[in-house]
Amino acid sequence: MAVAVFSRQTLLNTKTEYSHMILVLKKVSLLIMKNLNQYIDHTLLKPTATENDIKKLCEEALEYQFYSVCVNSGYVAFAKAQLEQSNVKVCSVVGFPLGAMSTQAKVMEANKAIVDGADEIDMVINIGRLKSENFDAVWKEIEMVKKVIGNKVLKVILETCYLDKAEIIKASELAMLSGADFVKTSTGFGTRGATFEDVQLMKSAVKDQVKIKASGGIRDRFTALEYIALGVERIGTSSGIDIVTNKNTENEHTY
Repeated sequence: MAVAVFSRQTLLNTKTEYSHMILVLKKVSLLIMKNLNQYIDHTLLKPTATENDIKKLCEEALEYQFYSVCVNSGYVAFAKAQLEQSNVKVCSVVGFPLGAMSTQAKVMEANKAIVDGADEIDMVINIGRLKSENFDAVWKEIEMVKKVIGNKVLKVILETCYLDKAEIIKASELAMLSGADFVKTSTGFGTRGATFEDVQLMKSAVKDQVKIKASGGIRDRFTALEYIALGVERIGTSSGIDIVTNKNTENEHTY
């Protein structure tokens, strides 16, 4: 049996390189944690959400300086009014949560959300059309929504819990080719939320051409940092405060 022999200098060099790597990682982690709030779309999409709930969501976003609040399209104008003269953006979901409505309905909803003040749109793809391999219908729908919102940010929700590996890759490619700014894992209303494998598959498809948003089940700082380390640039969560304050929580919903 062969035995590897290392010189004292080699071991010292290895130890030095390892120590340097740990130091760099610590610095990167501190930098990310310092700006962790800016990765977060502070989210409330429950059907029972009241105006007071949305107002509280906006107040929390202002206090913790989250990147955006993410709400159902009917609350966009209300949220925009709460966040007036602030840097916090308003994100609206479209075709949520099933993605199975007509393309025209999605286009009209997206347009109305922009008119009401939305800065970003998170649209759900037509999952059934993807699974039917009607790829033209999928990409044309994404393209039409992107066209109506102009230079506003479009995130395309794949709902990865219902897709196999090949479908996740294909959906990511279609979103990229259709002009999306982000691909997003989940609605938070499916059978599960984001997974590391989902993100890796999406990243393999879009490389650095399109950004990635992870959502669904991300409730603590460690998990959030793991996703960011994989290349995620936005996190959708209702646990934003717990993430930035490093508290563990169990919310009633997994978003």
